[in-house]
Amino acid sequence: MASFIFRVLLTLVLSDLCYRVNGNANFKDVEEKLKQLNKPAVKTIQSEDGDIIDCVDIYKQPAFDHPALKNHVIQMKPSFDLKEEKMSSKNEPAELAVFQTWQRSGNFRKKPHEVVLNSSTTIEHKDGQLPSINTTAVALPIIVNRSAATLVTLGYNYIGAKGTFNIWNPNVEAQDEYTTAQIWLKAGPGDNFESIESGWTVNPQLYGDKRTRLFVHWTKDSYKTTGCFDMTCSGFVQTSSQHVLGGSIGPVSTEFGKQYYLRFGIYMDPNTANWWLKIGKDIPVGYWPASTLMFYLNHSSTMVEWGGQVYSSNVKKKPHTKTGMGSGKFATGLKGNACSILNIAIVDFSMQLKYPQWVGTWADEQYCYTALNYQEGYGKLPIFYFGGPGQNYNCP
Repeated sequence: MASFIFRVLLTLVLSDLCYRVNGNANFKDVEEKLKQLNKPAVKTIQSEDGDIIDCVDIYKQPAFDHPALKNHVIQMKPSFDLKEEKMSSKNEPAELAVFQTWQRSGNFRKKPHEVVLNSSTTIEHKDGQLPSINTTAVALPIIVNRSAATLVTLGYNYIGAKGTFNIWNPNVEAQDEYTTAQIWLKAGPGDNFESIESGWTVNPQLYGDKRTRLFVHWTKDSYKTTGCFDMTCSGFVQTSSQHVLGGSIGPVSTEFGKQYYLRFGIYMDPNTANWWLKIGKDIPVGYWPASTLMFYLNHSSTMVEWGGQVYSSNVKKKPHTKTGMGSGKFATGLKGNACSILNIAIVDFSMQLKYPQWVGTWADEQYCYTALNYQEGYGKLPIFYFGGPGQNYNCP
């Protein structure tokens, strides 16, 4: 019997959803878990990386366990189209060849309204001189057990943001720690903000291994009592069959070797107020429903952050965790060494993608993890670099 059975929903193939478990689990384990959830499997995919994906009816995904979604009709695709988003793909790096491992095994026939979901266990939330553009250091609320290094813009009404993320596989020291590279859209007071988030993570406690995986997350109260990853609770409606929440992604970048990237964008639909996640070449994955979301984010976001964070009970203290952020190297390492985010942009009510009017950098522990907004030359968009090794000579 497997020690891990996951409940993190994967992606949509249009009326069945799918679940994944640790590679040590067998099909009987999956069936028993689905019976507990009252979500009978329709079909199963065995991924070459050990994940087992089972499909259930799209309206039986965890989002619909929420009372506010009892009569919810799924919005199968966004009602808006950002022309700049399609045009910006021409400026993406040539190495944008990231895929999910399960896709090589997911060659089954789709039926109308089928979905693919990934499942995982619920995690309890506790809480040198280089040229760069002139950004301002900002002060952000301190969050318990988290250390972040980010690029920040705030003070306006943002209804979308995106960035092209460099993909790495940093070290995670302990089973109950994790590291992310992500985008946050936030609103509300600093000590009780609302946030919707997506990016890549290495999270062994949630997924049972140390692979780099796609994730979404949300919280209504600064991670104090609410929020979860992927679809481990009611908060995200999945609609895509091309990406799987919680699914491993690759290939990953190597130091001074080939670099790989994946674009993430989060946008509010002006007609429904649902917040949509788009990945890669403008592919909608799903949305955070307006009816179950929050108070402040039902109108807009007032802060956007790009960068990374490390979750550990051993941040901001000695001895510090050795869990890395980004590539595990400091931001000053630049391309091929440090993790980067390219083509950063926000969307306001003009419904146009643009570089933020004002940005600032922030690092909770600048001797452990750093942030650098770097401009290679006049007229070029800045590239944001971030990360670090955690414990080192200056971060004991």
